Amino acid sequence: MNTTTTTDSIIEFIKNVIFRRRFKSFGYLPRWIIFAIDLFIVFIASIVTDVVIFKLTKMPFNNLNMTLRYGIILVVNAAFFLFYRTYSGIIRHSTFIDGVKLLVSTSTSYAALLIINFSYTWAFNKQIFVTTSLFISYVNSFLLLFLFRILVKYIFERYMNFEDKKKLTNAVIYGADANAISVANALKTELPSRFKLLGFIDKFNNNRTGKSILNLPILNQNKSIHVILRAMKADALIIAEKSLTKEDTIAIVEECLEYNFKVFTVPLITDWEDQKQISNKVKSFEIEDLLDRKPIVLDTKTISSQLQGKTILITGAAGSIGSEITRQVLGFLPAKIIMLDQAETPLHNLRLEINQRNEKVKIRSVLADVRNVAALEKIFINFKPNVVYHAAAYKHVPLMEENPSQALYTNVLGTKNLADLSIKYAVERFVMVSTDKAVNPSSVMGASKRIAEKYVQTLHDKMNKEKSSSDTKFITTRFGNVLGSNGSIVPLFAKQIQEGGPLTITHPEIIRYFMTIPEACQLVLEAGTMGRGGEIFIFDMGEPVKIIDLAKKMIRLAGFTPYKDIEIKIIGLRPGEKLYEELLNDTSKTLATHNEKILIAEEIHDDYDKVNAKITDLVGKMQQISDQEIVAAMKKIVPEFKSMNSVFENLDF
Repeated sequence: MNTTTTTDSIIEFIKNVIFRRRFKSFGYLPRWIIFAIDLFIVFIASIVTDVVIFKLTKMPFNNLNMTLRYGIILVVNAAFFLFYRTYSGIIRHSTFIDGVKLLVSTSTSYAALLIINFSYTWAFNKQIFVTTSLFISYVNSFLLLFLFRILVKYIFERYMNFEDKKKLTNAVIYGADANAISVANALKTELPSRFKLLGFIDKFNNNRTGKSILNLPILNQNKSIHVILRAMKADALIIAEKSLTKEDTIAIVEECLEYNFKVFTVPLITDWEDQKQISNKVKSFEIEDLLDRKPIVLDTKTISSQLQGKTILITGAAGSIGSEITRQVLGFLPAKIIMLDQAETPLHNLRLEINQRNEKVKIRSVLADVRNVAALEKIFINFKPNVVYHAAAYKHVPLMEENPSQALYTNVLGTKNLADLSIKYAVERFVMVSTDKAVNPSSVMGASKRIAEKYVQTLHDKMNKEKSSSDTKFITTRFGNVLGSNGSIVPLFAKQIQEGGPLTITHPEIIRYFMTIPEACQLVLEAGTMGRGGEIFIFDMGEPVKIIDLAKKMIRLAGFTPYKDIEIKIIGLRPGEKLYEELLNDTSKTLATHNEKILIAEEIHDDYDKVNAKITDLVGKMQQISDQEIVAAMKKIVPEFKSMNSVFENLDF
């Protein structure tokens, strides 16, 4: 064994035995200790300055005693340390901002000491300090204070970094602008560390090629991203370039995923964020981020005019859609929000969340079932809602195939109860949240929602024909699958990935339309304000997504390889499920609105008396008839309802 090897072994032993054992749980020093150390450094700087000046000039300081002179220096510096809070930062995480604060503090102290010195000289014709001595002391103080922080930072990074290097993700940062540099700085000082940074990729400035930032090389994007990452032996790409378009970002992500590289992203950084805040922003790229959509521009003025100062009733408020509608409505400052749901714990959790972020709007949480008309009427009498957002529904397709009566009770009778009460108590607007599964339905759930749509439409037509004193506007919104909602495929896939797979898909060719929860709810609010009554608004869902492709992307985003690390299993279509969802039936046409993402479906309206009679008859005898008879009756109300993959598939009525 040679001398170098022995030395390295001794150093490693010291790090392992002394540093790791004694300092692994080393906490942060109290601020008063940092404050005391800073004052001690200023004291040492003053003594060193006096010694140097005396050695060079042989000039004694007899104008004031030493204790008083040093006391003035320490008191002045202490005052400005307190004022600028130079001691409040964590030394091992010191940043450029901390250095600036030190410079400002010591400079202000120097200026104050000069003023004190000149004032004393003017009053007593004597100097407390030699001006040159003050300046040298000021320079020494700043340098020693700054050096102290650099030294502590270096020791912690060099000798007290207890992270296992093998667990760090080798990453390259995409971008070399100020945003990217801030991200790199934050990640280099992050504890515990997540990344080992290998360099920057600069697409926009070829002149930087061959140069470095933070001792990391800058690479020009003269090759495909995956080629550069492979050459750098990277595992991941951190997208930090703020000038990238949405299309460019998605293209980069798609390429990385195709070649099994992890992707991380960071939102735009503000000038005043510290390094911890910046590093916390660096997160895995989410599947929602891959939806290639233009930002939604809401008519906030119109929405505000219809919601501000009003009482808003939201049914199904504890659900994924209802809770997001609640959050968004809150921003328009209604007088009161009535959150209605039958699920106790989710409603309680939503109430706690809303109460934390709300100080102006009155919030009432009401436990009630939309099927109970007497309980609902009490709510309308007590709170007199101006606007109703009806999001309460049963929506799990296979479950409703097994329980068709419950689908009818909640989705049809619940909607009928609310709609009838809205007219009785002069609600201004009734906005119903529907689904694309109501179009040419293949399931009990879809058919029940279509029946609810029919009832709301025909009720509005009846009110118009009779020129009723009630001026309630009934508006229906229809959209497809919502990413992350209760019952969505995305949470299921995320759970299956966490458990190591397999991901279960019903059919390799199945496709769906997707949008995010906030996006869907924004469009619900917009459609609710533009509706004149009786319309069905359909939302632009973008391009359809193949579910198997969605599964592969989610596996890759999680850092795994499809079929190698995590299997994808085809289990067959579920009861009531079809390969393709639609937003319009075969006889419908659409009309454009001022919002390009919202269209009006022109559909044939039925007669209210016929629809109401069929619903009333079916609900009245539902306890006495079989599931087959219930579904047969539903097919009479919705002739386009054709069961698929279901026990009701060959049902003849």
